Parts: sequence; structure tokens; C-alpha cells
Amino acid sequence: MSLNKNQQNFLKAIPSVDRLLTAVQNETELDLIPKNVIVRAIRETLDELRQNIIAKPNQANLNSPSLASTLGKVNLRAFELYALNLKRVVNATGVVVHTNLGRSCLPKAAIDHLAEISENYSNLEFNLEIGKRGSRYSIVEDLLCEISGAESALAVNNNAAAVLLCLETIARNKRVLISRGELVEIGGSFRIPDVMAKSGAILEEIGATNRTHLRDYETAISSETGLLLKVHTSNYSIVGFTASVSLPELVELGNRYNLPVMEDLGSGNFIDFQRYGLTAEPTVQNSVASGAGIVTFSGDKLLGGPQAGIIVGKKDIIENIKSNPLTRALRIDKLTLAALEATLRLYLNENQALNEIPTLRMITVSLEEIKARAHKLAGKLEKLNKADLTVKLCDLSSKAGGGALPLLELPSCCVGISIQNISANTIEAALRKYSPPIIGRIENDLFIFDPRTLKDDEPAVIAEAIGYMLSNIG
Repeated sequence: MSLNKNQQNFLKAIPSVDRLLTAVQNETELDLIPKNVIVRAIRETLDELRQNIIAKPNQANLNSPSLASTLGKVNLRAFELYALNLKRVVNATGVVVHTNLGRSCLPKAAIDHLAEISENYSNLEFNLEIGKRGSRYSIVEDLLCEISGAESALAVNNNAAAVLLCLETIARNKRVLISRGELVEIGGSFRIPDVMAKSGAILEEIGATNRTHLRDYETAISSETGLLLKVHTSNYSIVGFTASVSLPELVELGNRYNLPVMEDLGSGNFIDFQRYGLTAEPTVQNSVASGAGIVTFSGDKLLGGPQAGIIVGKKDIIENIKSNPLTRALRIDKLTLAALEATLRLYLNENQALNEIPTLRMITVSLEEIKARAHKLAGKLEKLNKADLTVKLCDLSSKAGGGALPLLELPSCCVGISIQNISANTIEAALRKYSPPIIGRIENDLFIFDPRTLKDDEPAVIAEAIGYMLSNIG
């Protein structure tokens, strides 16, 4: 590619790596950044400058790259490279259990316990009563049994692992009967049939997508059947002309044919949301009380703890699962155990759980409280006193998220903004690049902040971000 004279001159004006390295020594802001990171920042900055010059041969206002301007770019790039990839964001979307934003926020009790265990030695696999090796699974087993009513319990690293482990233990090389309407996709194109195939169990679909009857199960039972599986469709709902078999009916059928029954609840839940005016969602306690041999569910999502897969049920089945060599490969780590135990202890008092577990608190907060938060945020934005900024209160809805309560619309009062001559998409991109990044949603050409998922200090952060954006327009 031939370059014109201006391009050639601009390329020659680019400072060298050595010159920039010498200049960087006077940049006290970079003192704590390792030299190899700075060198990488210099090389990437220079490469970007070269590509920019080569790509714009006819751009009349192309500036010659000075040492000062290049050094400024190097500083920014060095800080970007050295920053942690996993960072806090402000969730203004109104989606409580936001899968892309880390799902559930841990309660303070879990954070405190996690910090204590992470910086010290612990009795992870040491029985303090007898002074000998113990089992990490005992740390939460009694708690899970007390809360759920199950005979035994086990926690692994996530619910997909829990389902895989149970199927591999109970039904390897055997047929597993499941309603066609319950063949859910868990997320990320990860589907129940895929998990079942990996476990060695043999999938046998019964019924139709929208209607499955008890006779469909009974007709399909044979000497090769090893398990009756029910999967709660927590991330979608089929409405209209539908029929399904309840868990108690399936358990009664299993007892008649001496077959175990397993239910995968997906997003597990210990709280009866109907008592708080919300959509009904099956509780773990009800599933256990129905007589299911095994019930699996997530430790995060609606439960509000860390990501984990929880297995509760009959003692003899759980013992077989514990002795499966695959259990070690899927075992839960000490930090997850610490956070899970502290979260579960809050469930011993339902009022305490509702008040202290962020997920439950956000889902059950009153509309009056949401409105008060919206007015507070709108007031902060209006105090910026910027003529280009329009602030509106909007009656919209929040979502539980996390593949749970798919039909639930949580009434909310949101704050929508528009900026003159700036699109909502441009606002979204600017806030996403702010520190900390602010993630909201766009509706009706407004950028929306939903107070339901904001922490107490975050309206001030949003106001600062909008103020900064307005000050830098143009």
C-alpha cells in the first residue's frame, strides 16, 4: 500500500518505544504497574496510531502524534491492561437475578464468613469432635435437612453438575422417563438431553409438548426403566391447552413400580412467595414432602447464595451419590461452602432471610418503597440542572430473572432519561464504559434506571456518571 507524504511524515513522528519508556519513568501514576505491562501498553498504543494513520490517507485534520499525546494514550492503555477483568457493575436493569451480571448478590453474613474462611485455615475436612479427617459435605448437610425436611443432603459446584451426578449414579445405562414438555434448555445451549446423554442414562420422552398424563408414564415403564424424572420448567411456561403430572402422582406411580423419582427444580426456593402476593413457585420443602427420592436445585438464583448445586432426598440414594467417584470431580470448594452455609443459616428465620438476603429483599420490596427510591434518583438527576437532560418517572415492570418465575411481572417505578441530540444507545454505551459500569435498559427511546436492583449508594453514582457525561458532550 502506497502512503502519501502526510502519512509518511506522521508515521515518522510517532515516538519510539525506547523514548516512551524513558518518558514513562516520570509518570508517577504508573509506578505500581509492572514494566512488562507498560511495554505492552506502549506497543499496542503505537500499533493503533500506525493503523489509524494508514487507514485515513485523505483525512485533512489528522494530527501528528506528539510525545505528550502518545504518552497520555499509553497511560490509559496501561491502566486498562492492569485493571481486573471481573469488576463491580451497577445493575439498573430491574432484573434481580441477572445471569450476565453475576446472578445473586450475597448477604453480608455470607460475605463476612467467606472473608474469614478465605484468609485463615479452617476445619474444611477435619472433624473437631474426634480430631480426625472429616467430610466437607457435613458442613451444610444438617442445615439443608433442617430447612428442607430431607433425610440427607449434598452440595456440589452447580445444579447442572448435581443433575449429571444424580443421573449417572441412579440411572446409568437405564431408561429415564421424562415428559417431552420438560426437556428444558438450562442456558448457554446446555440442555437436559445433553446432560442425560453425558451421564450415560437413556432418555425416553413421553407425552406431548403441551400435555402429558400419568398413563403416558405407566405405559412406558419397562424392565429397562431406572428413573422417573420431573423437571420444573422454571425458565418458561406453557399456557392454554395443557396437562402435566404432579410430583405426588409421579411418586405414587414410582412406589407402585419400585422406581425412584427425581425432581430438578432448577432455581430452588425455600420461601412461599404467594404469602407475599407473588406468583406461586414450587418450594424445596413441598417437593421433599411429596416423597421424591431426590430433589436438585441451585444455591444461587432465588436462593440468594453462591453458585452451587444442591441435592436433597432419601439417605440411601444420597449415600450412593456420595460414593460415586464423579462426586470428587464436582465437589464444592471451601469459599462456596462458607458463603452457602452463612446464607442457609439465615433461612432458619424466614423474616431474617427476607430482610438480609438481597435477592429476596429485591423481589419482595413494596411498590411504595420503589417509588420513593425512584423519586430520590430523579431528584439527584434534576439537581444537575442541565438543560439538555430530561428526566421522567415511568411505571414499568421488573423481572425476577435467573430462569425463575417466567410469568412474574414485578410492578416498578423507574427513572427514564433522554439527552438532547444524544441517542439512548449512545447513553447506554457511555454508561457501560464508566467506572463503575452502569447497566440499564432502553424503552421507548429512553434510557431506563430501575431502582429495584440499585444499592443505597448507587443513585449517587448514577448522578455522577450523568453529570460527567453532560460535561463532556462535544
